[in-house]
Amino acid sequence: MKKILLIIAVLVVVAGLVTFMVVKQQSGYTKVMTAKIQRAELATIVSGTGQIKPTTYVNLGANVMGRVTHFYVKEGESVKKGQTVATIENVQQKANVAGQEAAISAAKTDINSYIAAEKTAQANVDHAQADLDQKKLDWDRAQGLYKAGIMAKQDFDAKKAAYDLTVASLAQTQAQLNQARAQTDSQRGHLQTQVATLQANQDMLDKTIAVAPFNGIVTNMPVKEGETVVTGIQNTAGSTLMTLADMSQITAEVKVDETDIVNVQLGQPADVTVDAIPGKIFKGHVTLVGDQALLRSSGLATSTQTSGTEEAKDFKVIVTLDQTSDDLRPGLSTTAKITTAKKSNILSLPIQALTVHTPETPANGSVQAASAPSSTSTNTKEQQGVYLLNKDAHGKLRVHFVPVTTGITGATDIEVLSGLKDGDEIVTGPYKTLRGLKENALVKRDTIKPGEPPASK
Repeated sequence: MKKILLIIAVLVVVAGLVTFMVVKQQSGYTKVMTAKIQRAELATIVSGTGQIKPTTYVNLGANVMGRVTHFYVKEGESVKKGQTVATIENVQQKANVAGQEAAISAAKTDINSYIAAEKTAQANVDHAQADLDQKKLDWDRAQGLYKAGIMAKQDFDAKKAAYDLTVASLAQTQAQLNQARAQTDSQRGHLQTQVATLQANQDMLDKTIAVAPFNGIVTNMPVKEGETVVTGIQNTAGSTLMTLADMSQITAEVKVDETDIVNVQLGQPADVTVDAIPGKIFKGHVTLVGDQALLRSSGLATSTQTSGTEEAKDFKVIVTLDQTSDDLRPGLSTTAKITTAKKSNILSLPIQALTVHTPETPANGSVQAASAPSSTSTNTKEQQGVYLLNKDAHGKLRVHFVPVTTGITGATDIEVLSGLKDGDEIVTGPYKTLRGLKENALVKRDTIKPGEPPASK
């Protein structure tokens, strides 16, 4: 029994000595998580949420008043350019067109009769001209005979009268021909008027048939078959048959936070995802960056607000998709991730490794985190940097604060412009340890990640 107690006492003493040595060896050390500086590809991403919108919307309105007799499409259907989509009652318009066509047919018949009368008048002129030529010969011969004293004065006067009568007859027939031609021209003018009236009536008839102006999708049908539509201004109730969306060019209209909008520029690439189509990414590029801030609560522009309310603001950004898809529909919720900057093969470090340091120059010349400003450091500015791991003369790990200049920011890493080189080992955490770390402090690497249970003995 005494031997057992002695053995237990020896074990307790040994365990105490081991514990004492371990505690003594680890005293003064701070466990830290580390990472090495390495080259990588970084991209700065700005996100915005919104909805899918086509570039062109058209409200297909009613051009005549009447009852909708038939719809040939339904909401959500695709239509082709020139396709008939709806018809409105057209009894009066058809009657007007038929009556005008009959009037034109009668006018053409009248023109034909006037042309025939014109030809008759031309024949009369030709006949009168031939008669005049004959009378002219008789008159010339009579003049010679009368001068020679062979023809009596009575016969000479008769020839003269016959010649003058023929001249008058030719003038009369010529006037009749001119009158016939004028009547033909007048009737042709009336025919042109009738044709113009027919075109107007035909246009009114065509307006009772609604056709698609382009390839698109029917997005809204505010009226039903059998209801009466009226002509009016846009968006007036009862004046719009349906709304068509041109899906040949699709955009994502999103809102970007005011703190990120300064980095968004035209032409920047973007990845667009749609909530209704999971797992698919649509490529696009920025085509419009809004210049007016929108209140996040109401979506109204700040320029329209009279009161100076302080609240979060967004800016409208339009991303045009490089390729369309039949799966996309107007109004689908979407998220656009815009790449505002991208660099390859650059030095990068984890963002959580960055800390802010206020240097002081103590008596020993080392740089320390200042606990209180002194008279010699009243103008000292805070520096951004990281804690770099180095071995001292005894081979122990110590940290040294190094100011770092950074560039673009990625999802988890940030670009290093100066202060570090490839392969440098820096402190990355834990957060509380990093914020309380002192210059030249002894550290040791913590191989257990946060949240990871220690290995069982």
